[in-house]
Amino acid sequence: MSVPPAGLSLAADFPEATRAEWQQLVLGVLRKSGVATESSAAGEVEELLATRTYDGPLIRPLYTADDLPAGGVGLPGLAPFVRGGRPQGAGPTGWDVRALHAGPDAKPAADAVLADLENGVTSLWLRLGSGGLAIDALATVLGEVYLDLAPVVLDAGAQTRSAAEELFRLAAARGVPGSQLAGSLGADPIGLAARAGLPADGPAGLAEAAALAARCVAEFPNVRALVVDAQPYHRAGGSDAEELGASLATGVAYLRALTDAGLSLPEALGQLEFRYAVTADQFSSIAKLRAARRLWSRVAQVCGAEPAERAQRQHAVTSAAMMTRRDPWVNMLRTTLACFGAGVGGADAVTVLPFDTRLGVPDDFSRRIARNTQTLLQEESSLIRVIDPAGGSWFVESLTAELAEAAWAWFTEIERAGGIVAALGSGLVAERIAATWAKRAEAIAHRRDPLTGVSEFPNLAEILPERAAAPAEERPTVDGTPGLPEIHYDADFEALRSRADTHAEAAARPVVFLATLGSAAASTARATFAANLFQAGGFETPTSGPGTDPAAIAAAFAASGAAVACLCSGDKVYAEHAAPVARALRDAGARQVWLAGQPGSRAQADAEAGIDGYVFTGCNAVAVLQATQAEAGVR
Repeated sequence: MSVPPAGLSLAADFPEATRAEWQQLVLGVLRKSGVATESSAAGEVEELLATRTYDGPLIRPLYTADDLPAGGVGLPGLAPFVRGGRPQGAGPTGWDVRALHAGPDAKPAADAVLADLENGVTSLWLRLGSGGLAIDALATVLGEVYLDLAPVVLDAGAQTRSAAEELFRLAAARGVPGSQLAGSLGADPIGLAARAGLPADGPAGLAEAAALAARCVAEFPNVRALVVDAQPYHRAGGSDAEELGASLATGVAYLRALTDAGLSLPEALGQLEFRYAVTADQFSSIAKLRAARRLWSRVAQVCGAEPAERAQRQHAVTSAAMMTRRDPWVNMLRTTLACFGAGVGGADAVTVLPFDTRLGVPDDFSRRIARNTQTLLQEESSLIRVIDPAGGSWFVESLTAELAEAAWAWFTEIERAGGIVAALGSGLVAERIAATWAKRAEAIAHRRDPLTGVSEFPNLAEILPERAAAPAEERPTVDGTPGLPEIHYDADFEALRSRADTHAEAAARPVVFLATLGSAAASTARATFAANLFQAGGFETPTSGPGTDPAAIAAAFAASGAAVACLCSGDKVYAEHAAPVARALRDAGARQVWLAGQPGSRAQADAEAGIDGYVFTGCNAVAVLQATQAEAGVR
C-alpha cells in the first residue's frame, strides 16, 4: 500500500461533508422506512434516531469534535483522572486479574485458588461468612498461597473484623511482614446496610471500620480497610448514574468517619477502594469508570487533597444482574464485553464472573474461561499496550461528561437528604432505584432490551449443565425492613420458562400452534418472529404448513394438542383468509387466537372473527406469554 506524501490529505479530492448534508441524506432513508414522514425536517433526524438512557442523556447517532466537554479531560495519570489513574495506563503488566471464590467447601476452594494463581490470576477475592466460606476455613483456602505475593481481598459482611483478624493471624504465623501483606479487608458497613437492611452503626459499623483502617495505616501499609461497593445499587436495578452517585455519597461518609477517627485526609483516601459493576454495554461501562474517577477527584479536591491524592482505586466486576440461567454459554459473550469495557475504562482490578454462576458453584472449566477472557484481552488483543484506548472519542467523552453530571445531581440530592445512611433509611434510594428498575423491566418485557437465549432466540432443547448448589446468603432485616432487592434482568422470562418446564415434566410441553397462511414466502417472516416469541415462554411451536384451507388448518391444530393458535402471514393474505381461519380454529377448540402483525384497520373485523390480540415487534412479550400460559393451563 502506497503512503501519501507528508502534508497531503487523503480526502483532498473530496468535497467537505457537512452535518446538514448528512441529515438530509439520512432523512431520505428514514422516510422510505416509515420512521420519518414527508413533513419531517432534516433537523429532526438525530432526535428520531437517538435513544435515551435510564439516566436521561440521549445517545445520539452522530458525534463531532463540537461534542467534546468544555475544559478538556486532562492526561492519563493526572487529575481529574478521567483518562486513568496511572500515566502508563494498564501496561506493561496489565490490570489486576482478581478471581472470586465463595466456597462452600474449603478443600475444593483451595484447589481452585491454586489453579487460578498458577494460570494468570493476580489477586484473590474471598467471600466469607453468610453466602460464602466459613472464616475458620481461611487457613485451608490460603494454605499454599504466598501471602507476600498474592493480594487477598476479603468480603465478610458483618463478620469483617473476625475475618481480618484471621488474615492477620495467618500472615503472622507464616512470618509475613506487615509491610508485605497486600489486599483489602473489605469493610463496607454502608454497603451491608444497603444490601441487608442492617444499620450502618451496627456490629460492622463505621467505628469498627475506622479502627481497622487505623490499624492498616499503622501496621499494614499495603492493605486497604474499606471498600465502597456500588454493586448493591446496580443489582437492585439502578442506573449507572444512581450507582455512581450512591458510591460518592458512601465514599464521603467513609472519609468523614475516618478523619473523625484521627486519620489524615491522605491516609483516609488511601484506605478506600471502589467496586463497580460493568455490563455488556461496553460504552456505558467505559464511561461509568471514567466518570467515577472524575467525580471522586472533584470530591477529594473539595476536601483539600493534593492532586496526586485524588485518584480513585477501582475494582470492576462483571454484572451479576445481566447473567442468565438459560443458555448460560451466552454469558461468556456478555462477560467478555463487560471485561473489555472495564479494561478500556481504566479499572485497576477486574473480576469476570464465571458463565455458570447462576447455576451454582462454578466448575474448573468456567473458572478457566473467566480468567482466560482477561488474558486474551490483555495479551492477544493488546489492550494493555494502549494508554486510554477510548481517549478522544467524541462519543465516549460526551457520554462520560453527561453521566458525570447526572451522577453528581443524584449525589447532591443524597447529601441534601442527610447523607447515604439517612437516604437508605428514609427509602429515598430504594424508591429511586425501584422506579429505574420498573423502566428497565418494561424495556426487557417489550424486548427493546433483548436477552439473547432468553427473550430472543431461546433454545427449548438445551440441557443445562449441573452444578453444586451455591451457599445462600442470609439477608436479615431490621424491624422487618429489608435491604435493597437483588434482581436479574431475566427474572420475568425465567419465571415463564420455569412454569413451562414444570408443566412439561408433569404432562407435556405446552404448545402454541402457528397457522402459517398462504405460501411459505408470505408466512415465514412472521412465523419465525412468532416462534421466537412463544418459545421464550417455553412453548413448542408446530406449524400448519403452507395453505389457506380453514378446515385443513383446523384439523392440524386439533392434532397438535395445542390450546392456543397464532395466525402468521402477510397483510394481503390476512385480508382474505384471517377471519375464516380464526373461526375454524375457534370451532376446533382454540381457547385463544393471536395474530402476528399490527392490528391496523382490521381490528374490529378480527375481534368479531375471534382473534384475541396481536404479537408484533415492540409488544409486551411478557404480558402476551403470561396470558398465553394462562389459557394453555400452565400454572
